[in-house]
Amino acid sequence: MARPLWRELVKNSNEGKYGDFVKNFSSSLALAMNQVVAGHQFANSELARNLSEEIESIGIIRRGEHVTVLYRQRSTRKPGEWLGRLVLGYEDGKVRIFGATIF
Repeated sequence: MARPLWRELVKNSNEGKYGDFVKNFSSSLALAMNQVVAGHQFANSELARNLSEEIESIGIIRRGEHVTVLYRQRSTRKPGEWLGRLVLGYEDGKVRIFGATIF
């Protein structure tokens, strides 16, 4: 379940499609996202606009009703590796994203 959601986040981040990027977010995460800040990130972050589509899952942890999936994420332009974190849970009977970050 997590891999297609992460792939979609990567695709929409690379394309700068903010509306599509947040479409699977939980209502609380979507409300917390500041559209101006997120739009600025898409426009100005070399990393956020150049994520490699090749991803590697490196672990899963469970905490309460949420699952956190960790990914090794690379860039198509910047050398090195980043840690991707995707937090999933259920909201209204559907799997939703409760957190998504790259460190």
